[in-house]
Amino acid sequence: MSRIGVMFDRDRRPEELRDFARDAESLGVDDLWVVEDLAWAGSVSSATLALTATDRLRVGIGIMPAPLRNPALLAMELATLARVFPDRLVVGVGHGVPEWMAQVGAATPTKLALLEETVTAVRTLLRGETAHVDGRAVHIDGVRLVHPPAEPPPVVTGVVRPRSLELSGRCADGTVMAEGQGPGAVRTALAHIAAGRASSPAAPTSHQLIVFTHLCVSQDDPDRVATATAPVRAEYSDWLGIAPEDVFLASGTPQAAAARIRSLWDAGADTVVLRPVGDDPWEQVRATLAALGR
Repeated sequence: MSRIGVMFDRDRRPEELRDFARDAESLGVDDLWVVEDLAWAGSVSSATLALTATDRLRVGIGIMPAPLRNPALLAMELATLARVFPDRLVVGVGHGVPEWMAQVGAATPTKLALLEETVTAVRTLLRGETAHVDGRAVHIDGVRLVHPPAEPPPVVTGVVRPRSLELSGRCADGTVMAEGQGPGAVRTALAHIAAGRASSPAAPTSHQLIVFTHLCVSQDDPDRVATATAPVRAEYSDWLGIAPEDVFLASGTPQAAAARIRSLWDAGADTVVLRPVGDDPWEQVRATLAALGR
């Protein structure tokens, strides 16, 4: 079954997270995703708050920068959460924003190697196996977790470019696609991921695709939607290198937004995570879920 989630936006105060998570669960969404951007909230602590406040919600971390994380320590933190909250955690790891990594002295010339070696080491440790890694960027000599989880959480990558998508196919349990990318981009990403999976006999047996998308709906005020989404289109046009009108949004009427979400599922997304824009975010989510028949 296709999954639907919501994002706890980084600009919201951390003390709002528990109530936000409870509201998300009461609405019937499947996932809540937290973020980790430099100088905002930490993602492991945020995930812990959301998990403790809810009973069934799956909580995703999207995403932790590999340059800021020692793989052994990261696996220890994640194993604790996965043991206490089995089958309710998804772990996202990525390259990190280069400018932010440079700000904290964590810039690396081997970002592809660092991400692949980090994901491989973390997955090995979470399976309860002994990790031996002597890579270009990661070095672990005979570490094994004392308390691994009974069921390892999926470790996914948050990546964009073709070589990174192929990397994700080789080593990760899934991929997170950032906002602004529509069905065509989903199909293209899946082709790169498939190439990566085919290139490695050690690739995980399954691979899930999580797609973030902005949500902005109004039943009878298209001008409000256009005004609220204009900064989003400008930001993601610049970041993705595409025209503003090509930035994908779940926007318009609730029925139009629902159709665009379905188009992502139809293209191959397993989970669509909504990031509401503008006023009354929960009312927007409610209206969209109703249009989706959920």
